[in-house]
Amino acid sequence: MESLTDPSNNPMNPFRLCNHQAHFSRRTLLGAGAGGLMMSQIASVLARADEKGVTDPKRPLSVILLWMEGGPSQLETFDPHPGTSIGGDVQAIATSAREIQIADTLPQVAEQMHLASLVRSVTSKEGDHQRAIYNIKTGYRPATTIVHPSIGAALCHSDPTASDIPRHISIVPGNSPGRGGYLGAAYDAFKIGDPASKVPDIRRRVDEGRYARRIDDLYDVVEREFRRGRLADLEKQRTLHTTATDAALQMMSSDQLDAFDVSSEPKEVLQGFGDSSFGRGCLAATRLIEAGARCVEVTLSGWDSHINNHSLQSSACEKLDPALASLLKRLKQRDRLDTTLVVCGGEFGRTPSINPGGGRDHWPHGFSTLLAGCGIRGGAVYGGTSPDPKLDSNDPTTDITNSVTVADLHATILSAIGVPYDEELYTNVGRPILRSEGKPIDAILTS
Repeated sequence: MESLTDPSNNPMNPFRLCNHQAHFSRRTLLGAGAGGLMMSQIASVLARADEKGVTDPKRPLSVILLWMEGGPSQLETFDPHPGTSIGGDVQAIATSAREIQIADTLPQVAEQMHLASLVRSVTSKEGDHQRAIYNIKTGYRPATTIVHPSIGAALCHSDPTASDIPRHISIVPGNSPGRGGYLGAAYDAFKIGDPASKVPDIRRRVDEGRYARRIDDLYDVVEREFRRGRLADLEKQRTLHTTATDAALQMMSSDQLDAFDVSSEPKEVLQGFGDSSFGRGCLAATRLIEAGARCVEVTLSGWDSHINNHSLQSSACEKLDPALASLLKRLKQRDRLDTTLVVCGGEFGRTPSINPGGGRDHWPHGFSTLLAGCGIRGGAVYGGTSPDPKLDSNDPTTDITNSVTVADLHATILSAIGVPYDEELYTNVGRPILRSEGKPIDAILTS
């Protein structure tokens, strides 16, 4: 597909249970009887899910967020300007999409660019890591009175379709895994480490008879204490807390847990994604989406290149390149790309200028995000940055064509996954708030 911006003419990011239950381990669950806060949150979420009903499960839409923590350089990844004063040491290479070139640090991704769109003109007003991460992951700038939900939380909140496994998952989560924000802690991502290791505290460690006695004790003692003072009619045999417990136990015995275990994949598949926790995380993400998860976030750190920019960016790209390329290929081959949105980006980009330490500093004024699948046009570019930016300008965005705000990026993501971006919600204190204050980039949406 022809690019939307021609580079030759244009100078210029225990576990969640079914029905939104809580993120906690088996150990946490079995010890939760003394504290009712978590279970009361679960109960309220279950009640909302029951009121809303479930959506059509035939074609659920999902998100895989590849989170480049630290701020990847657009110039060393998706928006190279070789042979210019800002170009650094990379070269531009042709891709499978006509007229689109990316940096030579990503040769395998280049072969899959016909499946993706690049937004090269994302702008943010946040240049601090934590504030910028919050901004990109939620679509809002940090506020003192409210915590906004991440993309995964928003998706899970909009569709309470059941699953035995967690539906919002963060793999090797780094410093800022997806949060439920004002939607509640029950929408927080379930966090796991390198998929090379088993998910902890899920499989029982005692024989079946002893395990069954523990479960009996759980229902007999913990449930009775939980109901005391919470129900006027203690003759009621079940509570939403019981429902949450049942779902936790169901997950512990579910075959869908196998989706976390990438060791069952053929050796050539594992090698294709790369021998790294990020590569294994990307492979696990595809398996988890197939098993019922709705948003899987995989973090790759190592992009914060204030010194030795070329070395650090190249090293990070060595992990990103095979993993991203293999993820796109696998989703396409397994007929999942049409229903899975892949988002790859970080909290901001890096400065066009190279500092005295050979590094690039924080740059929120025109950086890149890759989007693929789920109604995103393949082989397209939107926006652009200049090879000769006016770095001393009071407004660095003047060198950007078709500038995209973080809110616009979020509105685009939400639209692609079928969540009404302009829907008004209410926080837990009754404050009305829009899911997004931006507008979708219609030019890269196929419908």
